[in-house]
Amino acid sequence: MKHQKELTIVNSYLNYPKVTLIPTSKNYFIHIAAEVDQNTIPFFIKQSSKKKTLIKFCKQQTKKLEKIEGVVNCSVFKATVIPPGQGQYILENSSKTHLAKFDVVILIEVNSSTVLHQLQTNSTFTDLMIKIKETASFIHCITASNVRRIGAVNHARQGVFLFNYFYGKSIEQNLSVWEYTAGWFEKETDLDNSTLLLPIHKEDSAYTIINHCRWNTLWDIIPDLLFKRTFKKYVLDNFYANQVGAQPILYKLA
Repeated sequence: MKHQKELTIVNSYLNYPKVTLIPTSKNYFIHIAAEVDQNTIPFFIKQSSKKKTLIKFCKQQTKKLEKIEGVVNCSVFKATVIPPGQGQYILENSSKTHLAKFDVVILIEVNSSTVLHQLQTNSTFTDLMIKIKETASFIHCITASNVRRIGAVNHARQGVFLFNYFYGKSIEQNLSVWEYTAGWFEKETDLDNSTLLLPIHKEDSAYTIINHCRWNTLWDIIPDLLFKRTFKKYVLDNFYANQVGAQPILYKLA
């Protein structure tokens, strides 16, 4: 084991290339995550009528929001599967964070902090939030900036979308180990996009950062997580060594 600045590195012999980053986006984000249907298995197969109704309403409202000047994109997602990758650190610190089982997510992107603040008092947005709160058993809503970026995430076409809910003792440590391990995903899964979200008001968030990215199909990511031993040795073991845990959930556009 060796130490690199504040980062504790284990299994350093694997030595994946450093991830290719591009300048961060100057846009701002609202991330809304809701738990509607209760799932005891890692697959989101059935949908209740209340979830279908909520998703329909969310799509109607976000279409209205997209017409507002300064709103770049509004996307609604529904969960498909919880893949391998939940960190041991999460299980050991479950009382300090929220165990993520979000089956409906909305991501709103805007081009300025002014629009971000105005949007939150807009009647279309407030009606959306009221409906979600009435329907969901748990809701997590944050405003965020983009703190690291591999590439823009394409919301214009269907795919497999990851929201990975990280909890770490230190934001700086979380960012450092995310950047260190992201090279594994770039090399092993051909990942070419990622927008890492940093909560603006950390006291409002159960998570230190939320990673968002996209693959074309489940075959692009699930086999690598299941069968490549380096996923645990290089990614998960380094997360744990740096007091960071991940909670990945895969989604598709609703």
